[in-house]
Amino acid sequence: MKTLEEVKSNETKAAIDYVNEVYETVKIRNPFEFEFHQAVKEIFDSLVPVFSKHTKYINHGILERIVEPERVITFRVPWTDDKGKVQVNRGFRVQYSSAIGPYKGGIRFHPSVNTSIIKFLGFEQIFKNSLTGQHIGGGKGGSDFDPKGKSDGEIMRFTQSFMTELCKYIGPDVDVPAGDIGVGAREIGYMFGQYKRIRGAYEAGVLTGKGLGYGGSLGRKEATGYGTVYFVEEMLADKGLTFEGSTVIVSGSGNVSIYAIEKAIQLGAKVVACSDSNGYIYDENGLNLETIKRLKEVEYKRIYEYVNEHPHAQYVEGCSGIWSIPCDIALPCATQNEIDECSANILVANGVKAIGEGANMPSTLQAIDVFLNNDILFAPGKAANAGGVAVSSLEMAQNSARLAWTFEEVDEKLHSIMTNIYRSSVKAADDYGYPGNLVVGANIAGFIRVADAMIVQGLV
Repeated sequence: MKTLEEVKSNETKAAIDYVNEVYETVKIRNPFEFEFHQAVKEIFDSLVPVFSKHTKYINHGILERIVEPERVITFRVPWTDDKGKVQVNRGFRVQYSSAIGPYKGGIRFHPSVNTSIIKFLGFEQIFKNSLTGQHIGGGKGGSDFDPKGKSDGEIMRFTQSFMTELCKYIGPDVDVPAGDIGVGAREIGYMFGQYKRIRGAYEAGVLTGKGLGYGGSLGRKEATGYGTVYFVEEMLADKGLTFEGSTVIVSGSGNVSIYAIEKAIQLGAKVVACSDSNGYIYDENGLNLETIKRLKEVEYKRIYEYVNEHPHAQYVEGCSGIWSIPCDIALPCATQNEIDECSANILVANGVKAIGEGANMPSTLQAIDVFLNNDILFAPGKAANAGGVAVSSLEMAQNSARLAWTFEEVDEKLHSIMTNIYRSSVKAADDYGYPGNLVVGANIAGFIRVADAMIVQGLV
């Protein structure tokens, strides 16, 4: 008779073989989609203990099904620039999983957008949305359009053309997009107007991140940044640490970054650096948030303009150098893979205590290993930055009920959701033998809810 240890060993080997087999199939069927491969690998590896313990997920072919989008939509987006020249961009929408609710995920306008980027974001979104406890599935969209340097008229014409095609595939109970990189309140407004014009109906719940005057939610623009800090606050508290008196670096200077900075300052931290795609600013005495808000949210200027008003601050070309600044807490809130292994080692050598991912997959797999191997507190993006989509779901609820909650009500719900995400991630990590590993815990907690829904709904 086999011992319990031998049985467990065989079960683990079977789980590893299953995960590796499906992953190799993913790489073959999706060649050159390296960001997508990275996202899949990180999640798959975390799920080995689940498949060791529960063979029903193998028997129902959950990985083979969940890794394949329910629908991938690609379309051309023709528009005219201010000189009257015709321009053509590509539009994307990946509707990944509707097992627990309508597809939900942002729209990104950035030159780097391609099928791999959108699929990695959509795949991550499945588990992020599941973690919130809300009834929302996973999706993502965008275009390789670059809004930088474009006039308001050009952005309006592009977004109207984009929505003219996208509107065929979305709806309040089908797919509810939101903003992401390059898509803020202005772009959402133009898209909503075009959707309303085409459909001939006021379907407030079709987009989230809307302006307050036409169905938006108080607290939505703050939600991702605030939520990231709320999650990290819980993580720190479990180790007897706090934001109070801590030195913090926040990469990026968009919506997520600005409100992560705001909440960190409210909790007593000193935020000394932030960045954009050209470079970063550093002020050892702490950044002036009001200046950053005006430059980025009102005037749409580059971050180097900050030093014109605060000459004691420094501007440095190249954004990766921001991670060489000593800090207690680092909040990468810019874009994917912004912290590589080298940057991670520098952060560790400089005494960083905690990392909180405000962006989607901002740390490479090698960087994550560096943090975990050095016992650095690490809050993975799919858990830590879920506050934005959580409040988007609250916006959908308000739209359905045709009412509006106060900022305090929304913020209280957000804080509760982020606390629950943290606790469920900790519990899943403990239950499956990886205490303290929030990467594993978040992936498992998010996966199980979706997988169980897939099983009871049959082979669809």
